[in-house]
Amino acid sequence: MKSFYPRSLLIAVTAFVLAGCQTKTVPFVDLERYMGLWYQISAYETFFNEGLVGVTAEYTLLADGTVQVYNKGFQDSLDGPLDEILGTAVVVDENTNARLKVSFPGTPNFPWANYLIIILDDQHYQYAVVTDPLRYTLFILSRTPQMEPELYADILQQLQDKGFNTDKLILTEQPEF
Repeated sequence: MKSFYPRSLLIAVTAFVLAGCQTKTVPFVDLERYMGLWYQISAYETFFNEGLVGVTAEYTLLADGTVQVYNKGFQDSLDGPLDEILGTAVVVDENTNARLKVSFPGTPNFPWANYLIIILDDQHYQYAVVTDPLRYTLFILSRTPQMEPELYADILQQLQDKGFNTDKLILTEQPEF
């Protein structure tokens, strides 16, 4: 019987995923401290966040151990139409809690961890950086809508040291408080 997917495509996807699994995450994430509201400071632009500003992610730890994920942003301006989605996440690596599988309705349900926490303020949980195994996405998150320029520059340097193309990051407009 002939496979629907060409064998070479399956080999290529597997190689990409396995290479992505080598993306080093932080040693440990205290999920309870990670929960709450995060502001997107900058991100790689993708089809699902194109043109969004005022982007936030809110994580809530549920009784069954899963995480509710509520992402929202506004199209083109802070007064623009609201774009929001509610999903769930499960911890894939319980030793570190730094690899999660996030699912949203109507999006592909990948069988691997697609939310990797690669940088984290492990002392105060005030900033984090998240990517996926293929490094298609990259998000710099903060507990506040703005980030000190020195801290942002330090995070960019850490990302460059990890082999990320920081030139692709687009600053996310956030409200002034």
